[in-house]
Amino acid sequence: MNKFAKIASLGLAALLVMVSPALAQDGGGAAIEFSGAFGAGLVVIGAALGIGKLAGSALESMARQPEAAGGIQTAMIIAAALIEGFTFFALVICMQQNPWG
Repeated sequence: MNKFAKIASLGLAALLVMVSPALAQDGGGAAIEFSGAFGAGLVVIGAALGIGKLAGSALESMARQPEAAGGIQTAMIIAAALIEGFTFFALVICMQQNPWG
């Protein structure tokens, strides 16, 4: 990831953290509802990228060392399960602040 993308993502994260309390004082319900949906979208995108990278790396390493495929596959399944567990937890947290979710 290049330097501009890191700075832009950190700026967006800071903006989202600061905007919710400011809009809550005026009863900005639409922005608060949007933040839960936006957070859920980010969670799903992040999980998809993580599992995709995990599977790609595991398949590449199994192709390079076929004799170690069993151990690599077991480690991949455990890591994918941990990613999915965190994803479900993060989705629940995102939807708790959302009154229609």
